[in-house]
Formats: sequence, structure tokens, C-alpha cells
Amino acid sequence: MTSQQIRQQFLDYFKEKGHLIVPSAPIVLKDDPTLMFSNSGMTQFKDYFLGYKKPKAPRIADTQKCLRVSGKHNDLDDVGRDTYHHTMFEMLGNWSFGDYFKKEAIGFAWELLTEVYKIPKENLYVTIFEGDASENLERDQDAYDYWKSHIDESRIINGNKKDNFWEMGESGPCGPCSEIHVDLRSEEEKAQVPGVELINNDHPQVVEIWNNVFMEFNRKADGSLEKLPAQHVDTGMGFERLCMALQGKKSNYDTDVFTPLIAKVEELSCKKYTGILEDEKDISIRVVVDHIRAVAFAIADGQLPSNGGAGYVIRRILRRAISYSYRFLGMKEPFLFELVAVLRNEMGDFFPELVKQQKLVTEVIKEEESSFLKTIEHGLKRIDLIINETISKNEKTLPGAEVFELYDTYGFPADLSRIIAEEKQLTVDEKGFDEEMEKQKQRSKKSSAQKVHDWVILEEKQETFVGYDQTEAETYITRYRKIENKDGEFYQIVLSKSPFYPEGGGQIGDKGILIPSYTEGFDISSPDVFNITNCGDIIEVLETRKENNLIVSLIKDLPKDAGAVFYAKVNLNERKNTQANHSVTHLLHEALREVLGTHVEQKGSFVGPDYLRFDFSHFSKMSEEELKRVEEKVNAKIKENIALQEFRNIPIAEAMEKGAMALFGEKYGDSVRMIQFGSSKELCGGTHVKNTGEIGHFKIQNESSTAAGIRRIEAISGDKSAEYFQNLETQVKEISALLKSKDLAKSVEKLIEENSGLKSEIESLKKEKAKGETANWKNDFVENGDKKLLVKKVSMDAGSVKDIVFQLKKEIDNAVIIIISDADQKPMITVGVSQDLEAKYHAGNIVKELAKEIQGGGGGNPGFATAGGKNLAGIENAYQKALEI
Repeated sequence: MTSQQIRQQFLDYFKEKGHLIVPSAPIVLKDDPTLMFSNSGMTQFKDYFLGYKKPKAPRIADTQKCLRVSGKHNDLDDVGRDTYHHTMFEMLGNWSFGDYFKKEAIGFAWELLTEVYKIPKENLYVTIFEGDASENLERDQDAYDYWKSHIDESRIINGNKKDNFWEMGESGPCGPCSEIHVDLRSEEEKAQVPGVELINNDHPQVVEIWNNVFMEFNRKADGSLEKLPAQHVDTGMGFERLCMALQGKKSNYDTDVFTPLIAKVEELSCKKYTGILEDEKDISIRVVVDHIRAVAFAIADGQLPSNGGAGYVIRRILRRAISYSYRFLGMKEPFLFELVAVLRNEMGDFFPELVKQQKLVTEVIKEEESSFLKTIEHGLKRIDLIINETISKNEKTLPGAEVFELYDTYGFPADLSRIIAEEKQLTVDEKGFDEEMEKQKQRSKKSSAQKVHDWVILEEKQETFVGYDQTEAETYITRYRKIENKDGEFYQIVLSKSPFYPEGGGQIGDKGILIPSYTEGFDISSPDVFNITNCGDIIEVLETRKENNLIVSLIKDLPKDAGAVFYAKVNLNERKNTQANHSVTHLLHEALREVLGTHVEQKGSFVGPDYLRFDFSHFSKMSEEELKRVEEKVNAKIKENIALQEFRNIPIAEAMEKGAMALFGEKYGDSVRMIQFGSSKELCGGTHVKNTGEIGHFKIQNESSTAAGIRRIEAISGDKSAEYFQNLETQVKEISALLKSKDLAKSVEKLIEENSGLKSEIESLKKEKAKGETANWKNDFVENGDKKLLVKKVSMDAGSVKDIVFQLKKEIDNAVIIIISDADQKPMITVGVSQDLEAKYHAGNIVKELAKEIQGGGGGNPGFATAGGKNLAGIENAYQKALEI
């Protein structure tokens, strides 16, 4: 049975059992503050379990793309080292939301595995929760009793809280679980060691394939448990492990999920995969075929590699694959991108995003490979300098801090540094490296640490967002909670009616104020409401976000009467400018597709009151003519004064029939909101102008690249666009006054010509001066053993010093030259070594040692090196040190 058939059979079985089959949610999460990626099948249903949303059906089944590379669920370091751990994996799951519970879930699982998939019953074991006295939790007797009707009691195993009580995080829905394990060993192996002894003991052929979680508790922020209002079932079966069991393999990597990818790697690398666990070549191939799946799906879902957040995680996974293939497969050129086509052929039928985004995914991975391979080459040079300096000091250990800097700042793999050190009979100061790593972790942890208290519920009520139609509302607080972070203590509140738009779709969240009804003499309709100061009753809304389907506003202090009626008012000026920028991104998107082609798709955006940023797929820099045409098209639409057509809560099928654009990587419900300005039609939840004339004017300020195949436009509109042209007019008048001319182009051209002539004269004078200095400096050399030494302090520019040093190197044998300059109040050290001494003295090592005195850094080759610094006062110490060297 092929993997495609196995997947389809699972979905067909549960469809027959009355389950609604839904597509996988994006692997990248954009609206969940607690997670970066879907790390389990239940992630997209979290709001259902928490009661924030109603499920589409009481029974649902799907196959979900999952990624476990950060936080509590992190399998990255295990990948490649064993046969069954993965970064990206598929989770087959069936769900019951207040419908069936343990009996039916256990019955479905047993029937599918033994009667549909025909797994021998004697190869299966199950675990149940044994209870936990510290939590006042009893043994899951119900699950035990239900299992007894299907399987021998000797195969039902008690499991502890770690293995058999599932929690999605530090807080949230949780409950006892029952795992199903399969023993894939030979009969001879089973006879030697009973399978029951190997459950949850990391045996590669005795593995868990299915976990049935019985959600009946909610873990609160204080650690206590409370009963959920309804009982739910959340199950997850590892697709890759199931394929291993059904295809009679000993490793996930031997199934047809991975073999096409492995075959392509073998072809490209000319290395044969043998499946040996400890073989570095085979480990590398497993790493490559696993990681390419994770990276490709993440990019297809809209997450590009970057230096922060989820993008950093994706870049780290990709670089791990590149590092392994570089070291153990000998792949010095990009090749991972060629695996994308194989992945698309194997998984594109079930995951159409791979087909749609194939070109983008391929180009991004290729560019990332090229960039990191250059980093590796650069890192090799830097590690050579560290090694040479260590050897020159007669030491055998590379400084851990410097190896960590290579890893942390430049992305050079630490284990590659270790391998290179071993080849030179050196070691790495592991303690120093670990200390720097721990410091970095603590810095990161401190910057993101946040303590979130439990919600205090004032009223159980369905909150309402009224911000599309109102910018002020009479309201009250339904719940609040305290949060503590590096900036202090704050409170998050939820309002019964909220006019504040929560951050989403690239648009920042609203700010504003809350005025308690007990405030005396305050006029909510006053146009000067935001200019009022020193009024203790007014509460400033600092930001608004969406969390678990709740609109959460942030305030500094809780009002003295949290149960009072409040008047909520949005900061109208910021809202006005923000929604103008949001509406213009829709017009921009359409214009880009008209000018560049329909391959253009939005890949990210930022919409605030001061500017907008729009990322889109395109594979070359836009020309000035293209930018001009786009700008003209957008401004033409603005001048047409096109009225907004809003289609609120319409079926997604109807929106698509009307021609609405949906973005890959976004999660849409059955009902959506469509925003239309003439021919521009997009699914969007943001706030917008009533007609395009309100935008005023659109001006592109910059176009650049953010990643391979992704361009970025930064622009302004509305008030900021008007300010831009006003500032330009002021500058023109000031420049005209300075030049005493209204023909600015002609005057500037004349200035450039004069400046060019003066520069030529200066350069000629510098060269003449340098010739004279060269002759003078020859007389300043001091004989010192086998060399002639020149150490000077000067106030000359770097270019002149370099010319003189190279001239002296040619004319003086056995010369070591050290010039320390303070030109322009910036310390600069230049070192030259004549060719006949380069084997004995290394200019790069000398300059690096001296640079410490001026708080600087630099480098070069054995014959010539330079370093700049920050500490001008250190020049004298550098001079004395140079004399000592």
C-alpha cells in the first residue's frame, strides 16, 4: 500500500463514520501568541476546545502538517540520528467536540488498525493513564475497561503523567491519553525480549503510532485543573510511522514517503544511502530529506527564512541541512532546491500549496543555500585565523567565546569548528562555549519572558467587535488579567463591545482611551479628547490584539471600578491614516499584478499610521519605469473616488466566485469578509476608507529585496504623503536660496564639476606628499635582529598610508611596518610585512593583537592588514605594544 493510499484510507474511514474532512491548516501560525508553528493536529482546533468558537461539525478528521522544532515539543536534535523522529511530519487525526468520547474513540482506532489496515493484533500494545496523587487524578479505569473488550489485559499498560496525560502547554485544555504502540520486530527478537518491556523506551521498532487524548480538564495559569464544560476527543496518528508499519519497513526513511527524496540526493551527491544509523553520510541524507520537507512547507505557507522569530527557526533548519551535506556529502554548491520538484510530485495532490508555490520555494531555498555556503567559506577563513593565533601562543585550545561568536554572529556551525580544530590536533574550550550559549539563552529568555495570570471573569458573555461601523462605544469589561514582563505590570481587558481593531492581516491594532462613566464633566464627543492630560480617570489603551478569538486590549492600570460602564474611543487620527494605508495596499496589489504579471502575490505586509510595507513575489528588481507605472495606476484609482463595497460574512465559495483573492498561508473560515474597490477584490478583515479619495495620494519611497523571489515596497499615503511633498518644497526653496539660482539642476551640475576638479588636485597633492613621506620614512627604520622595524604615529588618511606601506614593502627587504593613524579622530592601524618575512610574521595576527588597545577589530593576509577602532585614547598603548612586538 502506498503512502498516498494509506492517507486516503484514513480519511475515507472517518468520513464513513460521520466525520467532516477538513484540509490541513497552514504549518505557520499567525494568530496564536503561544505558538509559532502547528506542533500537533489539535492546534487548528484549539479555539473549539477552549469554547471560543463553535466547530463546523461535532466530528472532524484531517491530516495536519506539523513542525516540532522549538519550545516544549522540539525534535530537531534527534532528526537524522534515529529512524523515526522528524521536524515536519503529518498527523492523521479524528476529533469529537462534545460528541463521542472514550468508548467510541477506542473502538474506531482498533477497527481501523486491525480490520482496515490489517495490522496483526498480537503486534499492538496500549497504554492508559495510571493516575497521579499529586494532582488528585485517578487511574483511567474507563479506558482500561473499554480496551479490555478489544485486547488482552496483558497488553494494557499503565503509563505515568509524563507519557499518558497530554497537555498542549503550560495552560489550556488537557486530559488523560491512551497510546497505541506497534511492535515491528522479527519473531526471533520478540522471543528474546517481550514487547511490553520496550514500550516508551525509545526502541526504533517498538513505537507509538496513535495517541487518543480525552480532553476533560483545563489547566489554569496557577497550575490548578478545572473540568471543561464538555468532553472532547483529540487523536493523532503519526503518518510516517504508520507507513513504516504498513509497508513492513524498519525505518520511516525506508518508506515511500522518503525514498524518492533519498534517490534524488543519491543522484546529486553520488553517495549511496545504506540506512546505517551511526554512519555520518547516512545521517546527513536523513537530515536533508527531513529538513527539505519542513522548509518547503513553511515557505509555501508564507514563512520566509529570516533573522528573527519563526523565520529564524526555518533558516536554522535549512542551514542544518546545508551544514550536514557540506561536511559529509561533499556538497559545496547549492542542490537542496532541486529536491522541491520531487516533493511536489509526491505530496502535491494532497497539499496544493506545493504546486502553487513551487517556483517561489525553489528560488528561496537556492538563494539561502548560496548565501550560507558563502558564510561557511568566510567562516573557514576566520577559524583559520583563530587557529593560527592559538598555535602562535603555543596553546592547544580554541577560545570558546570566539567559536561561539562564529556560530552566533556569523552562523558558522559549531561542530564544524570542532572538526577543523581536531584536524589540527586542537580542542575547543567547551566550557567557555557553553557559558556564552547560556548567556545568549538568558538574554533571549529575559527579553521575551512574560508571566500571564488567569482571567478574572466578570461576566460570561460573547464579546462583540463593532469597529467596522463605530469608532466609539458604550461598553464594560467582561474579563481582565494581569501580565508581567520586562516593561512592568500591565492588564489585558476584554470589552463587551469593542471598537478597537485587533492587530491582524498586517494592520496594527487600534489605540485609544476608555472613559469611566463616573468621570465628572467629561464630554465623550469632544474633538480634543486625546489632548486631555492629568485626568486620572481616563485609561489609555496601549494596543489591541486578538487571542483565542478574544479581542484583548492592553492598559497600564486597572480602573478603580472594573465593573463600571465605560466609553471606549479609538484614536481617530491614527485609525484614519492606518486604514488609508491598508486600502492603498489593495490598490497596490492590483497595480503590481497589472504591471508585472499575475505571478505577483502578496507575501506579507505592515500597515500603520505612518507608512505601509508590502512584500510580494517577483524575481527581479523593479525598474524605475515599472515603479512609475504602478504609482500612476494607484493614484488614478484614488482620483476616481471609488466607493468601498464591503461583503461581510459571505460564504467563501461565493467570495471566490466574485473573483476575490485569497492569500496562501492564511487560514479562512467558511464565512469571510470581502473588500472591493472597483476591480480590486480581496478577502480582508481590516478597516478601510469609505472611498479611495480619502487616501489622498500614494508615494513609493523604496523598492528592495527581502529574500530570493520576494520584493518589498515601502510607501506612504494620506497625511504623510502630503507632508512628504511639503518637505520637498521647503528643501527646494532652501537649496535655491543657498545656490542663488532657480535652475537647481544646472547649478548642482556646475558644483559637481568644480568638486571633481578639486578632488583631482587634492589626490595629486596627496600622492606628491606620499612620495616625500616614503623617502623620509626609509630613514626611520630600526634594525632589530633579523628584521627592519618601522613603527610610526601619523595623522594621514588610510589610502595614503596604504600607498606608502606597499611602496616600502617593495623597496625594503626584511621589513615589518606598523603605522598608527588618528586621521579624522578615528584610530586606524596598518601593518605591512615584506614578502621575505611573511612565513615568519603574519600581518593579520599582529594587527588583531594591536587592535585590542583601540577597542577595534580587523584582519588581512600575512603581508598586509588593517584594523579600525573606537578608542582614540588607546593609540599610545597600541604604539608601545607595537614596539614590544
